[in-house]
Amino acid sequence: MDERLPLVMSVTSGKGGVGKTNISANLAYSLARQGKRVILLDADLGLANVDIVLGVSPQRNLFHLFHEGATLEDILFPTPYGFSILPASSGVADMISLTTGQKLELLEAMDALEEHIDYLIVDTGAGINDNVLYFNLAVQERLVVMTPEPTSLTDAYALIKVLTLQHDVERFRILVNMAPSEKEAKEVYARLAKACDHFLAGVSLDLVGCIPHDPLVKKAVMRQEPVCSAYPDSQAAQSLQKLAKDIATWNPAANLDGNIKFFWKKLLFHA
Repeated sequence: MDERLPLVMSVTSGKGGVGKTNISANLAYSLARQGKRVILLDADLGLANVDIVLGVSPQRNLFHLFHEGATLEDILFPTPYGFSILPASSGVADMISLTTGQKLELLEAMDALEEHIDYLIVDTGAGINDNVLYFNLAVQERLVVMTPEPTSLTDAYALIKVLTLQHDVERFRILVNMAPSEKEAKEVYARLAKACDHFLAGVSLDLVGCIPHDPLVKKAVMRQEPVCSAYPDSQAAQSLQKLAKDIATWNPAANLDGNIKFFWKKLLFHA
């Protein structure tokens, strides 16, 4: 990406169980395979599972940054897949909602990574809690993952509604996962777009792809390996690799303010 800023994107959802962490891990893997320098931040701070999906066992995580004086370099964990992760903790109540001081601390720490990466992928939690909104406000691009299930559509709309009406976010990338067919994926996207057009004036939704329902994804999960690594010729892996190639053409925003150039400090106090 030459001298341009890193691209910082969230992979987020209104509902759990839509495959968000798998999407994040496979995009990180596929971008790394393109020669990009990638970090995957596990931002589901209280229920982290990026390490489980990848079959790795980091000794430190973001809890140690906030509570035990560790640095980001202490926590950064290189995976066997060509990218690094910033792992979070699981089952730690103190991490469920970050304080303003902890948010600032994380932003300052992340700023040091700017010159060393091309992509920062932020795997958020699901829903509309404070942490989810905070991370979605701190990124440049938001990839909302949904499935054809009615509850997934409703919850995706709820997330978009809160970010739009309360925080003036207007642009979202939409990915339909576990789609029985491309036709059904486009139909569920159309229903979401219709609801947004009707109730949320000015919102831009861009359907960036659909990942087919593929039994090899579950097999890869059981192997604790990205499907793009375990079964690169599978339908799901092919679709994820195509999406990663498309993401590589997305350009970071050029008009960022403040000292934090790629993890936007000025938006912190809007959360």
